[in-house]
Amino acid sequence: MLLCYAYDMNAKDEGSSLPEHVAVNRSYWDAMASDWISAGERSWKQDEPSWGIWALPESELKLLPETMQGMKAIELGCGTAYVSCWMARRGADIVGIDNSAEQLKTARRLMTDYGQNFTFIHGNAENVPYPDASFDFAISEYGAAIWCDPERWIPEAHRLLKPGGQLVFLGTHPLAIVATPENGDDCDTQFHRSYFGIGKQDWREVDINPGGIEFNLTHSAWLKLFRDTGFEVIDYLELQAPAQFAETKFSIPGDWAHRWPSEQVWKLKKLD
Repeated sequence: MLLCYAYDMNAKDEGSSLPEHVAVNRSYWDAMASDWISAGERSWKQDEPSWGIWALPESELKLLPETMQGMKAIELGCGTAYVSCWMARRGADIVGIDNSAEQLKTARRLMTDYGQNFTFIHGNAENVPYPDASFDFAISEYGAAIWCDPERWIPEAHRLLKPGGQLVFLGTHPLAIVATPENGDDCDTQFHRSYFGIGKQDWREVDINPGGIEFNLTHSAWLKLFRDTGFEVIDYLELQAPAQFAETKFSIPGDWAHRWPSEQVWKLKKLD
């Protein structure tokens, strides 16, 4: 028997009590969720995980433990939950939280189609309704990693993890942000904004491909946040697009991302 628990947090976080970025991003992702159904279906079919906009192989990046048997894992900003699927195939017991009810509709359907059994929560990854030290492993690929305030979601991930538990997240590299023109056009070879001002990016009013509200930090600010929160950095990756990628993905030209990193991965361990 398949079980899917849906903690719908709308009843208590609707309206003015939602932080602005959470409300904006919820509306944004609910409206565009249908655009991601096909991508979710393709990723659920994959036997081997691949990561980021350049689909770099797990064998190269090693974002997941080789075996997750007996582990309890949470995906923070799970979307269509393909990362959750990959972890479940390695033996993990899965919880996925996402801000978009529409994205979770696809996730639930695919879970049923593939005979999996996850717990899904409709809510904000900055405030997860689970006790302290509930999880062995937490991960975010373009979920909480960019759509949540790091000053809130990083401490929340720390709270959720058991001592020694790991947090892995993949998101936009700061260089890609400072190289994005103010009108939202593709990355180019100039700096268009202050590196020290990248904390919050509101893409709603740009001329080209308007979006939601995203977050990032300078490298020194990330390191200070991890240290102050109680995380140890066990690895850091700056991702390079393969040379054969000539096309542009999400405003990142492939040749640009072969010369400069468009994505980054942090691998952290909660200190005892």
